[in-house]
Amino acid sequence: MTNLLVIRFSALGDVALLAPVVRAAALQHPNVQITMLSQQRMADLFADMPANVRFLGVDLKKQSLREIVAGLGHYDLVADMHGVWRSLYIRTILRLRGSKVRTIHKGRFSRFLLTRQLSRNALKDTVLRFCDVIQGLGLALSALQAPCKMAGTGIGIAPFAAHKGKIYPLERMEEVVRLLSERTQKEKGSEPIILFGGGKKEQDILDSWCAKYKHVLSTVGKYTLREELELMRGLRVMITMDSANMHLASLVGTRVVSIWGATHPKAGFMGFGQSAEDCIQRDIPCRPCSIYGKRKCKFGDYRCMDITPEEIVDKVIGDSY
Repeated sequence: MTNLLVIRFSALGDVALLAPVVRAAALQHPNVQITMLSQQRMADLFADMPANVRFLGVDLKKQSLREIVAGLGHYDLVADMHGVWRSLYIRTILRLRGSKVRTIHKGRFSRFLLTRQLSRNALKDTVLRFCDVIQGLGLALSALQAPCKMAGTGIGIAPFAAHKGKIYPLERMEEVVRLLSERTQKEKGSEPIILFGGGKKEQDILDSWCAKYKHVLSTVGKYTLREELELMRGLRVMITMDSANMHLASLVGTRVVSIWGATHPKAGFMGFGQSAEDCIQRDIPCRPCSIYGKRKCKFGDYRCMDITPEEIVDKVIGDSY
């Protein structure tokens, strides 16, 4: 049996994008034993994989790269899906041991052109870049199938992201929560609104919304990642930023209405299987100014997020009421 090692340590959203590629490779190549090497906290993303997939979790804060490599066995093939110094170290050692290695091509120059408005061409989807690595190792992959969307109930909202350029203003998002709470009670009989994401500071914000508005609940600090995925699976729709929660909801087949500011779907990070019609964004010349939302707004006002709460609510409600 051929042994394949797939490497990706972070970020959560990127690992979630990788999961359907690993699943497809396992199903289409049952004679290949796949080991997914990532941080232990990512294990729930690979909990229901085919039998020829195993997850190898590590703790990067406690384990050195030398210790991690020492714990690896022999692999015929190595897919570096990260392309950072950690994965470079690991793949170099395994190449010296005789493994065939391929590395993701991130298209950094194309990203530079896009964020400087020197090109308007859409970049290759990250999922397809992952597929390219697998196919570069000699494992053909047919078209990936997006998860089947289930007819659920409830509206999920994940209002946070890693960087300010991705976050819809919280006072406006609270207005979205208020409008949805009022409209769902009036028109659909109290459809629940479930809030996701964030640490202690964010938890206090979400708890305050729960206290103000009816049928609004927060998941923060209450569930494991796997339990949150199951909650998302049962929802009718999720509202997210360009964030990990967009990819988590996509992984379980839930429709996502995503809000984009400094970043852009054409950079290749749209949720797998999601519709471009569900991306809410402003068409202004300075977008995208960043791939990850890290750069400060040159105008200082994040005008890319000048989106009304009503526009978001109307997109979510649609024809379902």
